[in-house]
Amino acid sequence: MGRTRKSRTIAAEDRPLTEEEAQLDAEARAYAASDAAYEQYHEGEEDDDLGAAPSVADGIAALEICGDAEKAAGAEAYHKVPRRYLGVAVPLIEDMARLWRAQCSLEERIALAAGLWDSDIHEAMIAATKLLTQARMRPDDAAWDLIVSWVPGLNAWAVADHACNAGSRRLVADPTRVDQVETWLEADNMWTRRAALVITLPWTKQNHPTTEETAIRARVLGWCVRLSEDRDWFIQKAIAWWLRELSKHDAQAVRDWLEAHGGALKPFARKEAAKFLQPSQAS
Repeated sequence: MGRTRKSRTIAAEDRPLTEEEAQLDAEARAYAASDAAYEQYHEGEEDDDLGAAPSVADGIAALEICGDAEKAAGAEAYHKVPRRYLGVAVPLIEDMARLWRAQCSLEERIALAAGLWDSDIHEAMIAATKLLTQARMRPDDAAWDLIVSWVPGLNAWAVADHACNAGSRRLVADPTRVDQVETWLEADNMWTRRAALVITLPWTKQNHPTTEETAIRARVLGWCVRLSEDRDWFIQKAIAWWLRELSKHDAQAVRDWLEAHGGALKPFARKEAAKFLQPSQAS
């Protein structure tokens, strides 16, 4: 499987980064180096000799074997979320999840993902999302429902983004689910509100969108307006991320949005949103 990796870094407000922003920038770069791409996932050929489906305990044990105590301590200090960390790199988690996908039926895979997520172990939660990161999955209602059940409890950007990456496949498979995603905008949890933008990033990618895709794109741009008054750094960053990606495929839409609503964004977010616009195009 090929994987394109894209940078995702913090833009400062024309001033040196604060200590907190520098940490976030370093974390964003680390994430970009592991799994930030929104590329379609392709399943490998099935193999009848891969063994029985693992249990949740089997999955956690496999992750523990690959753990690194020093990296785990660094990750715990970095993420600042009180959960267990094992210190396993994302590419290795992906390799494990790929094997587990091949060993499991769809029902077994969903059950395994649910158990790994509920363990509240950082790497196990990422593995849970990787079990469901697949373009084609039929039926997929149970997988979608499981991902949606995770959203209210999101509390850190790395795990949240992996969950949204999996969820975006299910959303593209059934765009009517955008109605459900819109309800997240009213959530008290900032990470839930942010997820509404991250999970809809696939609609920034089309050069020649269909009528349906254009309508969803316009709808999410409206969400960006609704969230633009939110002063939380991560919300501002998510709006800028959405606009920046869209500008690669529909620069005029981003110019129009910034002209009408850019004043509501923090300076760093305006700058980030206009990153790929020509100087004469940015408002």
